[in-house]
Amino acid sequence: MSYPPPSYHGDNGEVSAAFRPAGQEPELLMRTGSASYLATGASTNGQFGLYRWDMAGPRSGPDPHFHRSISESFFVLSGTVSLYDGNRWLAAKPGDFLFVPEGGVHGFRNESGEPASMLLLFAPGAPREGYFEGLADLAQRSETERAEFMLYHDTFWL
Repeated sequence: MSYPPPSYHGDNGEVSAAFRPAGQEPELLMRTGSASYLATGASTNGQFGLYRWDMAGPRSGPDPHFHRSISESFFVLSGTVSLYDGNRWLAAKPGDFLFVPEGGVHGFRNESGEPASMLLLFAPGAPREGYFEGLADLAQRSETERAEFMLYHDTFWL
């Protein structure tokens, strides 16, 4: 494998970094926790999306599913997160990492009853914010609308 072709062609570099302070409020507050949009696909020119997923304690998280166009990676920051690797549920602790390529079956849950936190990395940078935010009212949608929502957001349940 080699480096990709250059996407910056200047001679002197540029000031273009984006800093997010630790105390910034999460963009999405949910019944079971929050999500911080650290780097969206829009902000990385579609290269990746990075999100901090903080789970408050009640059981939460998606059942096994896969994506056709994006890979997903999980890095546990705190607590215990159950990660599904396509074969079994693993009790992942801080520092544990799971990479799931396109088409790979996976899922995650906080089953501990205690707070847990992890980083989610999607590559390339699909617009996952719309997926996360749309989950809140999914139950009020028709079966056809739910199916269209999942298809649009590249999520296929097993």
